[in-house]
Amino acid sequence: MSRIEVVNPKTATGETKQMLDAVQSGLGVVPNFIRALAVSPAALQGFLGLHHISSNGVLDAKTRERLALSVAQQNACQYCVSAHSAIGRKAGLDSAEIQANRNGASSDAKAAAALTFARALVANMGEVTKGEFDAVRNAGHSDAEIMEIIAHVAMNIFTNLIGKATQIEIDFPKIELQKAS
Repeated sequence: MSRIEVVNPKTATGETKQMLDAVQSGLGVVPNFIRALAVSPAALQGFLGLHHISSNGVLDAKTRERLALSVAQQNACQYCVSAHSAIGRKAGLDSAEIQANRNGASSDAKAAAALTFARALVANMGEVTKGEFDAVRNAGHSDAEIMEIIAHVAMNIFTNLIGKATQIEIDFPKIELQKAS
């Protein structure tokens, strides 16, 4: 059960209603995560501003979802693993790739380098080595892509914290977390 009462998009008003309507228009649904964020219009607006890179950045949809899956699993956020498994499928990831992504791997070499870098960012709170930074660049990632990988990691840590702290109800097909090895 959620630790906070989520906002009902049908009864929302003002700026909150406008933002929730925009999410509904874009996604076709207002996920519980967004409804939880909406209890603070400023928090929701901040998230939507950061999330803007998802549709306007240089990283492709599959890479963005791979990053979200890897970070969510690494941070043990079941809501986010469940959400991004569903969203990843819509982006074109198959079950084997989703499973690999959750483990920080990919069948695509360039994407695998992004995931390795992302996992190092999470594990070391951004204190990556020169070798880790050079590896993602040598895999073909531009400076713009590297900056977006960092931004996506930060955004996904934010969403993982909210999902875990609030224990919002999972409104996607529920995916169990993997056991730490």
